[in-house]
Amino acid sequence: MQFSIFARQNTQLLKKNFLINLAFLLLLNLLVKPFWIFGIERSVQNVVGAQEYGLYFSLFNFSLILQILLDLGITNNNNRNIARHSHMLSKYFSNIVSLRLLLAVFYALVSLVAALALGYDIRQFSVLGVLIVNQFLASFVLYLRSNVSGLQFFKTDSILSVLDRFIMILICGILLWGHVTSVPFRIEWFVYSQTAAYLITAIVAFIIVVRKTTYFKLHFDYRFYAVYIKQSFPFALLILLMAFYNRVDSIMIERLLPNGQEESGIYAQAFRILDAFSMIAYLFSVLLMPMFARMLQKKENVGGIIKIAALLLIVPAIVLASVCIVFNNELMHLMYVGFAERSAPVLSYLMVGFIGICGTYIFGSLLTANGSLKYLNIMAAAGMVFNISINFILIPAFWSTGAAFTSMVTQLITMTAQIFIAVKLLNIRANYSLIARIILFFPISIGISFACRYLFHGWFTAFIVAVALSLLFAFLIRIFNLRAIGELIRPHIVTENDNETSE
Repeated sequence: MQFSIFARQNTQLLKKNFLINLAFLLLLNLLVKPFWIFGIERSVQNVVGAQEYGLYFSLFNFSLILQILLDLGITNNNNRNIARHSHMLSKYFSNIVSLRLLLAVFYALVSLVAALALGYDIRQFSVLGVLIVNQFLASFVLYLRSNVSGLQFFKTDSILSVLDRFIMILICGILLWGHVTSVPFRIEWFVYSQTAAYLITAIVAFIIVVRKTTYFKLHFDYRFYAVYIKQSFPFALLILLMAFYNRVDSIMIERLLPNGQEESGIYAQAFRILDAFSMIAYLFSVLLMPMFARMLQKKENVGGIIKIAALLLIVPAIVLASVCIVFNNELMHLMYVGFAERSAPVLSYLMVGFIGICGTYIFGSLLTANGSLKYLNIMAAAGMVFNISINFILIPAFWSTGAAFTSMVTQLITMTAQIFIAVKLLNIRANYSLIARIILFFPISIGISFACRYLFHGWFTAFIVAVALSLLFAFLIRIFNLRAIGELIRPHIVTENDNETSE
């Protein structure tokens, strides 16, 4: 009886700490990243034009797909290991840093050879070269952050998660609006500002992690590399496969169409909104992965955390998808000076796919924490083959809209597959009543948005009212439960485990 009470208190404490850390993480990111995406990135694209930004966007995604060669699954594997066994940080840190330096050279060589095979010109090579450096720095920052979050220092990790974007905002803001140059803004400046921001963030993160270790000395241990890469390979394969079906569309648009750079820029206009909200959804996985790993190791029930994360992510995603379907044209005209009509349908399809992305961040994190990489890799391989095959058919026929439709279908199918795998492997009890209400909520939310569009004179007023009414309806059909939320945030009895999941 006493053990049962203790376990229940500990589970409630984990839920409370999850919500507190999530709130802090969201607050910081909502203060910084929306301004980066809608203030800086959008302004850069409007200044340089769709074709110039399309050149950058396709090269960026090209460098991002091959980024797995920089990591080989080390970051996710490290995050899971440190969350389970914190003493491994001092044991492995020196070797992993040296390994990542060797992988950086390998990544650069493969990227440049692949670019040569694709027929990139001199300017594309020069931009790609800087992006390769940026990807190394960004990947190194993610690895350093995996140590911080693995140690459960979530608040420190939250600050690091926005530091690079904050620095980029300062640099690009000066270049865009500071009148410090007499020549027009160039897309290369945008790339260079990222280099400076990633470098500063990497230095700060490195100092923080070194202070948490008892030993650091750079040396090369090839036997360690072989063992660790073998252990991390399933994680690497999963990231590579998912990167293909998440990022290959803009590359295929640029390569398959006669006006590929311009059409890739049009796709990027809509993708920016998806990317903005995906960043917020990704923050859930940053907290969930190490938390799931520790809970599964201790054989604790993860059902409560899954439910909270699903409701906080998927229900708002449904509302966002609904309003983006109904107000797609208005949103694109609000943000861009050109090609708004052509990017509007792209936005609709991408934001429906965002629902699938949110589900993936929850159930993919759970399965990764459980070590179920075999099933995840089979799912991701099927998703990649499906995505590329359909894109070869739809992009030449329907251009960027075809790529967006393919992305939507891929994301929803892979989310469904991950939920099915998680339920079967972990014996998660499905709440079919809640699932039915969430599925029903989507068409009703679209209906509310259409009704508001025709009932209110200004589209922005209709947009805000539609969001508010949709969320209110979620409470009315008891998708959200005020009593349960109140219980989670209410102070609990303090136990000896209070500091286990927070700083």
